[in-house]
Amino acid sequence: MSKPEVLILQHADWEKPGRIQAELEEIDMPMQVLRIADVKKPDLPDFDEVAGLVLMGGPMGATDFDRYPGLKAEAKLVRASISVGKPVLGVCLGHQIIATALGAKLKHGEPEIGVVPIKRVDRHDYFSMWNKELDVLQWHSDCVGLPEGAQLLARSSAAKVQAFRFGSALGLQFHLEVTPQLLEEWLEEPTMVRQLKDAGGSKSQLREQYAATQLQPLAEQVFSGFAARCQSYARSLMR
Repeated sequence: MSKPEVLILQHADWEKPGRIQAELEEIDMPMQVLRIADVKKPDLPDFDEVAGLVLMGGPMGATDFDRYPGLKAEAKLVRASISVGKPVLGVCLGHQIIATALGAKLKHGEPEIGVVPIKRVDRHDYFSMWNKELDVLQWHSDCVGLPEGAQLLARSSAAKVQAFRFGSALGLQFHLEVTPQLLEEWLEEPTMVRQLKDAGGSKSQLREQYAATQLQPLAEQVFSGFAARCQSYARSLMR
């Protein structure tokens, strides 16, 4: 058996794992990054050798199966992973893929782009805000309902489900993974800049708002916890 690795599914060049990858590297956790949304029958690693699953953000809709047939495979992989307790983490689009894979409805709502507050609803070891309200980086227009049986952890005025847990999975609508360097890459991407301007924002304003946030401690808490769960699951696979 090969050494178990974390599978990271990326959906756009600029939607990189950032701080998630850093925490996995911190504990020498092997990982593989794949792009499969365009592929009807993607070539995936052996399921029994996947120690954890990460689904990143992207510009497509979570249920846009006609244009992106590989999203069906991603949803199937989410359900299979949760069914055996494999750690799953979804960010933005990834959060929506997890939710819809579990039966929640996808909704087209008001865009949330920029630094926007979220409110704590509940606590869990996977994600536990220390303040009742926290400013986070948002970049989405779609949002999801809460899957049946899931635990709601955070919400915002525009999106009722900002963070939730279901079994071994954690979904985050917002972007804790973005480092200052990754934000600069976003602000060089024409698609992102156009969306930012359409939402009434500007590069300079966003840089200032982002610099004022205190997201790194929470990001390290969430992603180091995920990395540790992946490591533990990897050990169980090697027994």
